[in-house]
Amino acid sequence: MLGLDGFSPELLGQLLEWSPTVIATKQTAGLLDNNGIKIDWIIAGDAHSSLQSDIKQMPAGNDTLAEAALKYLVTHNYPAVNIITDDLQLKDYLFYTDKINLVIFYADQKIYAVNSGFSKWKPAGEMLEVLTHPHELHVSGLEPMGNHRFKTTHDGFFSLQFDRPFLFIAEAL
Repeated sequence: MLGLDGFSPELLGQLLEWSPTVIATKQTAGLLDNNGIKIDWIIAGDAHSSLQSDIKQMPAGNDTLAEAALKYLVTHNYPAVNIITDDLQLKDYLFYTDKINLVIFYADQKIYAVNSGFSKWKPAGEMLEVLTHPHELHVSGLEPMGNHRFKTTHDGFFSLQFDRPFLFIAEAL
């Protein structure tokens, strides 16, 4: 967890129901510990003596904190990761989009990479934002709202076709 500012405790509880491996920064570790959440790794920092005794240290080296955690997860064959962050830097995730299923929680958005031909069922009136911009984007079931934002036109599937290997899209939480 790269940051928890404004993140819903209820949603955090839902993400932790499956007892995932929890990797945190020094900044978020204290908050997690205070809430009784077991931390497995702290990236690029020493665990405080008042925190849980079995926390392992993960050096970041020349990588960003996100890259260090993703390298560990990919190397150890994790199929998916939920990332909670207060500072969205999509460039940190580009290399990993085809190596691990990424879901990034930032502000009030759920962000993930999709391939061309992606489709998903949504109720009418739901908002979607395309965060990376292809030269050719074809949509169905979506109405453009400006600034790369779209609204679903009806209950049912929407789809995206584009000319890149993947796009990052964002849905409201």
